[in-house]
Amino acid sequence: MLTWKDVIKFTVNGNPTPDKRVEKTEEEWKKLLTPEQFRITRQKGTERPHSGALCSIHEAGKYSCVCCDAPLFDSTIKFESGTGWPSFTQPIKENAIKYEKDTAFGMVRVEVMCNTCDAHLGHVFPDGPAPSGLRYCINSESIQLNKEKAINE
Repeated sequence: MLTWKDVIKFTVNGNPTPDKRVEKTEEEWKKLLTPEQFRITRQKGTERPHSGALCSIHEAGKYSCVCCDAPLFDSTIKFESGTGWPSFTQPIKENAIKYEKDTAFGMVRVEVMCNTCDAHLGHVFPDGPAPSGLRYCINSESIQLNKEKAINE
């Protein structure tokens, strides 16, 4: 389980190696994504709080990157943070997320990105629930839910 200490270590010393890399030109990303998805994932934008379609959804499944479909989070670790963005306590795998220090807007935060394609996802904070204490605060436009089918379907 990742902790805040691990997040800071990745931010300072380098990120884990992803399973694979996906790289496209800006034009290729523009053709693949909606304008809002492009603004958020490729230009490091942020959606308005409580505006994302995935904020209050708690269906079983896996959340993947909207750009490259890399698995990022599992629905079992999603929680209501009250912030207005989907929140998770852990990535699906240690090497799914890339971490970078973000000093924009006069704050010091840790930006989280897809480690496969460098899509901006949001930020991680050390104020989440036990046992990890982490809160991955993620833009809905940067992820997609791949729902799990019920066993009897």
